[in-house]
Amino acid sequence: MEFTHLDARGHARMVDVTAKQPTVRSATAEAVVSCSADVVTALREGTVPKGDVLAVARVAGIAAAKKVPDLLPLAHVIGVHGVVVDVDIVEAGVALRAEVRTADRTGVEMEALTAVTVAALAVVDMVKGVDRSAEITSARITAKSGGRSGDWRREPR
Repeated sequence: MEFTHLDARGHARMVDVTAKQPTVRSATAEAVVSCSADVVTALREGTVPKGDVLAVARVAGIAAAKKVPDLLPLAHVIGVHGVVVDVDIVEAGVALRAEVRTADRTGVEMEALTAVTVAALAVVDMVKGVDRSAEITSARITAKSGGRSGDWRREPR
């Protein structure tokens, strides 16, 4: 197996994608923040002391998707052309979903995963004063499209 992020001597390198043609690509990720029934009630009623948790989470996720090259040292700087972060209150807490789109030389899986996990972190930050046990219980890529490897979708649980 060839490791694309290692050179012949085993040193880390950024993969050269200059010869690749830009194509339309997208990726979707999801995360869940588990929290107490009191927090779920406060979210539904809009009474969390720090303010509009869902709006802050959406904006945090969008901003995070654009920061991936600053966070992951081997990630490419690409044009993030579209980001949607959906945040829904569910019985066990908050379900988050992020979709990121680009027309570039490499995929946006890390951008989608970063968007959804930072959005989840924003939820935890906003509710921790009410529920210190709030936690991110899952985060994962659920789909990607475009590029040489084509389309992929995670099987439902």
